[in-house]
Amino acid sequence: MKIRTFLLLSLVLIVGSFMFTSPVLAKAAPSLDKWKPDFDPSGAEYKCIVSNVSTPGLVGTLAGFEIRDEVWKRTNGKIYVDFKPFSMLGGEVEVLNMVQMGAIQGMGVSSVASTNLGPRFGVVNLPFLVNSFEKLENFINNKTLFNHFLMAMDHQGITGLDITGYGNYGWATTEPVRNIEDAKKIKFRIAEAAVNQLSYRNWGFNPVSMPWPDVPVALKQGVITGLDHTLTVCNVTKKFEVAKYFTQINYAQGLFIWIFNKAWLASLPADLRETFVASVHDICAASRVKSLTEENTNIEAAKAAGVEFFQLSDADMATLADQSKGTYEKYAPEINQIYPGDTYKPADFLKEVQDSLK
Repeated sequence: MKIRTFLLLSLVLIVGSFMFTSPVLAKAAPSLDKWKPDFDPSGAEYKCIVSNVSTPGLVGTLAGFEIRDEVWKRTNGKIYVDFKPFSMLGGEVEVLNMVQMGAIQGMGVSSVASTNLGPRFGVVNLPFLVNSFEKLENFINNKTLFNHFLMAMDHQGITGLDITGYGNYGWATTEPVRNIEDAKKIKFRIAEAAVNQLSYRNWGFNPVSMPWPDVPVALKQGVITGLDHTLTVCNVTKKFEVAKYFTQINYAQGLFIWIFNKAWLASLPADLRETFVASVHDICAASRVKSLTEENTNIEAAKAAGVEFFQLSDADMATLADQSKGTYEKYAPEINQIYPGDTYKPADFLKEVQDSLK
């Protein structure tokens, strides 16, 4: 117990150091003035600090501020969601630990990072499974499977509530990638996630695992010559200023999973907890609709800016899908693992998800 208390105090101090930084450091931090609330949060009975790694320029991240406003309205100012985007509280792995320990209350965690505490979340990272807006909604609407999915971190003291998105994954590159042979010449930056790393190795490509903040310099200096990311993110974060080509392989959806500390949720009065959860669900559902429009808008904007688009042949796509079988075999046991808190206990969760999306 003493060790846990010490760790919690340490994490609180870490969070405090980000929140009350020196004036010099504060100048370097992104400004949130554009998204200031139009209410005074000082009178809230409950405060919920929520982190996200990305920019509110993405509708999937902007949902954090929308959740803030909706929760405030529906609870009559009793709960204030203090949303911190732009990695203001640190990298995703360290922030996951903060949520687990209760130093902060929630996080819109990327699906690629989520597997660090919830391997079951990795089902949405598997290549060519939940790889379209339509398939994502079908998965979410299957409440038996989706609720089991959201229990991925329950054994870690964390509850998953819902999902927002940021588009379909593809390849932004500094040279054209029209086929698999072209792709093998690219030094792809990929996320620091085991599923992604194995997929790229199975495809025979050259992945470079790298934190997202390191990407701009690495891309300009040629350390990497391609990005494994969504078109929306590449356009919004101006990666197309260097990488002028985009290959649409749509092998997965970019997702944020909105997770919260179980003990904090349980500490809320039942009526406020119900209102909080309903607010998150409603905002996330509306955000996912906007993310489809967002991707289409960014496709047109990128084309207008001179970005050239490619698609692999059916034969090449079939090759990638076939080579992805090893990724499924490797991670099926982790995705299918049953934990003590699970109320649904499928014999093969992964297969049920596959069958439901055929």
